[in-house]
Amino acid sequence: MVVLEKGLSGALNAKVTGSGNEAIILAHGFGGDQSDPNLYDPVKYSSYDAFANDLISLIEELNLESSVFVGHSMSGIIGCIASIKRPDLFKSLVLIGASPRYINGDGYEGGFSDAEIEDIISNMESNFYNWAQAFASAVVDAKDPPSVDMFSKCLQRMRPEFAVPVARTVFYSDERDVLEKVMTPCVIVQTTRDIVVPNSVAYYMQEKIKGKSTVEIIETDGHFPHLTAHLQLLDVLTAVMNFNGPKNIST
Repeated sequence: MVVLEKGLSGALNAKVTGSGNEAIILAHGFGGDQSDPNLYDPVKYSSYDAFANDLISLIEELNLESSVFVGHSMSGIIGCIASIKRPDLFKSLVLIGASPRYINGDGYEGGFSDAEIEDIISNMESNFYNWAQAFASAVVDAKDPPSVDMFSKCLQRMRPEFAVPVARTVFYSDERDVLEKVMTPCVIVQTTRDIVVPNSVAYYMQEKIKGKSTVEIIETDGHFPHLTAHLQLLDVLTAVMNFNGPKNIST
């Protein structure tokens, strides 16, 4: 394993593993602690656009072209935005539990009401560590207690002064208009039951994305198939990549 320590690669704690001619970029969703929190600017990162620009800059710094991008949750939509800005950098997008909007409205089922999102933010602000434990128990398959505990601890390592504004950016985002501009082939990965992202969102995205897109349903509960159903997810990724030993990059 090679850990890159300079430039944006160092700031984002990007790790490069493996070898090969094709790169797979793995990007985590909310609750991941891969990046340096001291570099977070709540004004700059009040929308996904700045995250997408960072992704593009990282890919350019690593001299990658036509990569397979695997983005979980918020990173899925960030990858979509980046692919619109620089389609040459992306061969395909694998969107795991991604959603362009979490709030219901206008005939769209996002999964939450305005009041429910307000309660989430309020609970984060009042007692972040208790919220983290309860949230992890709700969004990770309860039949896998070690994964629930792992994500709970990951959330609790976040600094509340950074976690709350990022959560606002995520839960109040509305990127539905972005989808029709995505021309990169997409595989939309959804679990059978995800309280964060209803299954209807996956098919909504498939309908709106202009490029070729497919939906793959993994037989598991929760928002984290890479923790609780990783073998099934690997089957999906293998089919996407026609696996031949590509290089791995995690951000």
